[in-house]
Amino acid sequence: MSVLASILAAKNLTKSLDSGSHRVDILRGIDLEIPPGQFVAIMGASGSGKSTLLGLLAGLDTATSGTVIIDGVDITGLSEDKLALVRGRKIGFVFQSYQLLPTLTAEENVLLPYELSGGDVSSGVARARSLLESVGLGDRLDHYPVQLSGGEQQRVALARAFMVKPPILMADEPTGNLDSVNGAHVLDLLISLNQREGTTLVLVTHDIALAGRADRIVTIRDGLIVADEMRTAAA
Repeated sequence: MSVLASILAAKNLTKSLDSGSHRVDILRGIDLEIPPGQFVAIMGASGSGKSTLLGLLAGLDTATSGTVIIDGVDITGLSEDKLALVRGRKIGFVFQSYQLLPTLTAEENVLLPYELSGGDVSSGVARARSLLESVGLGDRLDHYPVQLSGGEQQRVALARAFMVKPPILMADEPTGNLDSVNGAHVLDLLISLNQREGTTLVLVTHDIALAGRADRIVTIRDGLIVADEMRTAAA
């Protein structure tokens, strides 16, 4: 597969940190190409480099060397303003810690990225409410995060991630703070929304059962890709 056919690509990506008298190599030459619409799970033990890789692919961190291309845009060397513009238009995020603003209601949290992208709030309300209804929170529009359970907060975060219809969605251990029942429910909703919206999903996890739902599993060990398995996603 060529980089041109990929919506997300990394070429010879490295990340190193200087730690006093020695250098720590976190990623050691990653080549990865992801086509549009694919659900990719990135797996690895703690410290393997999987979250670092996700941060570089999202433009949230800077590589020591190598190239990242997001939907045809080489982000290497972009200014922070231009990088922020690419992220805002191309990528949605779901974090383990929800990252909801406590002073905003569920509806306002979902609307926020739309407002930040310059969208008119009145025209975005219908989509925000539709997304919240799709994750089972149509009756929680006016609730603040403190009034919601962990599972409900993560569902608000899911709705928010899809608000601007990003072509790529990235999730870092999105069920890590949830119990098994809520975690399974959030994962089902994530996959359902992803299929409905037609996005590319890149998910970091150490959970084998969760990764088993993906189209492809990429395994990282000691900063290298040691396995890249295409598979048929479970229903």
